[in-house]
Amino acid sequence: MQHTVTEVCLKNGARGLLIDVPGATVMSFQFQFRAGNRYVTSKDIYETAHVMEHMAFGANADFASEHEYEAEFTKNGAYHNAWTSDLSMVYVADCADFEWERILRLQQVAITQPRFNQTELEAEKGNVRSELTGYLNDHNRVLWPKMQQLLGCDVYNYNQRLRTIAAISLDDIREHHRRTHTSDNLRFVIAGKLQGRKAKIKRLLEGWQLPRGERFVVPRDELHSGGPTLIRRKEASNLTFGWSMEIPRELTDAEDSAIDCLNHILTGTMHSRILGAVRKQGMAYGMFSDASVGKYESSWDFGGEVELEKAPQLFAVIVHELQAVLRGEITQAELDAAKSYGLGRHQMGAQTVAQISGYYSGRYFWDDYVKDYDNAPQRIQQITLAQMHNVARDFVAANTWALAGVSSGEKALIEQLHAKLNGLFV
Repeated sequence: MQHTVTEVCLKNGARGLLIDVPGATVMSFQFQFRAGNRYVTSKDIYETAHVMEHMAFGANADFASEHEYEAEFTKNGAYHNAWTSDLSMVYVADCADFEWERILRLQQVAITQPRFNQTELEAEKGNVRSELTGYLNDHNRVLWPKMQQLLGCDVYNYNQRLRTIAAISLDDIREHHRRTHTSDNLRFVIAGKLQGRKAKIKRLLEGWQLPRGERFVVPRDELHSGGPTLIRRKEASNLTFGWSMEIPRELTDAEDSAIDCLNHILTGTMHSRILGAVRKQGMAYGMFSDASVGKYESSWDFGGEVELEKAPQLFAVIVHELQAVLRGEITQAELDAAKSYGLGRHQMGAQTVAQISGYYSGRYFWDDYVKDYDNAPQRIQQITLAQMHNVARDFVAANTWALAGVSSGEKALIEQLHAKLNGLFV
C-alpha cells in the first residue's frame, strides 16, 4: 500500500509518526512509553509494570470499570490491547476509519487518567500470576530469560518474577504510572487515511493530560560469556536449545541487512544450509537463526528443538556450516536468491495499515529513527558477500556467548554441545 510518513514533535515533548495511507478504511494507533520492567523502582516489585499494563483499560476518569470501558470501546468492532517488555509499555488499537476520533479519545482517557483501585489490582495480580505460571510450561519461554541472565542482562526469569507479585501495592502502581507516563517519554505511530486530519490529531495529542518529564535512557549491562546450562524438566523428552552470540556494539543498517540475508541462507527455508540439511536427514523438525540490534550490543541467536540422541549430529551441522561462512564460502548464487526472497517479503509486508505501522514502530520506538521504506529494496540489493562474512566473523571474534537447553536429559549433553560450538572460537 502506498503511504507517506511525517515525523511530528509536539509542544509537550512527545514525538511520533503520522503515516498517511490514502483510501485506507482502518486507523491504527500505537503509543509507547519507556516504562517496562527495567524501569521499576525495585526488583522486589519487578512485575509492577506488567501488572499496571493489565490494569490499563480498567477504571478511569470516564468509566467506573473495565467492563464499561470495554463495552464502549468495542461497540463498533474496534480492537485494543497493551503489552510490556523489558523496556517498553505499548498501547495499541485498530478501528474503522469512521470512528477514529472517538477511539483516540478513549485511548487518551485510559492512558492519561486511570483510576487504579484495589479491587482491580488484586484481580490483575491474579491474572498476571496465572499468565506467568502458564509460561513455565513453555520451554522457549523458560529458556530465553535464562540465556539473558547467563550473558549478564539484569533481568528476572519467570519463577523470580512470580515471587515479586505479592509485594506490589496500589501505591507502586500509581508511582510507576506517574513517573513513566510523561509527555516527553511518549512516542507514537498513527497510520490510516490522514489527509486533512494531521493538524487535528496533533491538537488532540497536545491536549493529553500528561506531566512533562524525561525520555528515559536505555539501561546498559556488562555482558560476558556464560557456561553451558541445563534447565531440567522431566516432561521434556526433547532438547529445546538456545545459543546466543553477542557483539559489544550496535550493528550498522548495512550489517543488519547482511546478517538477515545470512540467516535466510542458513535457516530460512527447507532448502537452507542448516535447516534444509537437518530436515533432509530427519534430525529436527525446525530451528531458527535471528539477529537483533541493540543500543550498546547486538546478538546473533540460534534455537530449536531436537531429540536428545540427535543433538550432536545437529550441532555438527551447525558448526560445519558456520565454519564455511567464516571461510567465506557462501556463494553469489545463494546471496542473489536471498536478496530475491528479501525483496518479495518487503513488498508483501505492506498489505495492511497495521503492517505498515509495525514496519516503522519497532525501530522508531527504540531510537527515534525513521526507516526509509522506499529505499529498502536498494539496501537489499547492495548487500555483499563480504558484508555477510565480515559481520559473522565479528560475532565470533567477540567471543561472548552462551548455550542453554531445556530437557529431561543430562547436563553432560549440553557440555558436549558446548564443546562443539567452542571449536568455532579457538
